[in-house]
Amino acid sequence: MRATALRLAESISTKPLNLTAASASLMPPRQLLRNILRSHRNLPPDMRPLGDDYVKAEFRRHQHITNPVHIMGFLLQWKKYLDMQPYSKDSEDFAGKRLDPTVFEKMSPEQLGQLYELMRAAKDVWKPASDGNESS
Repeated sequence: MRATALRLAESISTKPLNLTAASASLMPPRQLLRNILRSHRNLPPDMRPLGDDYVKAEFRRHQHITNPVHIMGFLLQWKKYLDMQPYSKDSEDFAGKRLDPTVFEKMSPEQLGQLYELMRAAKDVWKPASDGNESS
């Protein structure tokens, strides 16, 4: 086995994955998608379409996956994302979260490209108000 495959197979957390606990916290894909889209109602109006489109595209891309490990990982990560979402529009303290360096190191070049494209799209949509006023 190549070194990269071994590195990718390593656990990304300090604790091993507890499948019983993970499956207890998972939701069916359609319910999870609906709850995520519902949570996006609390995003700023400029960010909501970006978030909605990205989530829908990811769920569409993973619709025909048959590997149960990939399905569990996909649903678990989106459930974690849902749990991070603010619960009200008034929550000004939500500013995102830094990506864990170990997760970043284990990403494939394709995943890094997707992450970069997402970052560029988010920066284009989410510009501070002062950027538009500097040219006047």
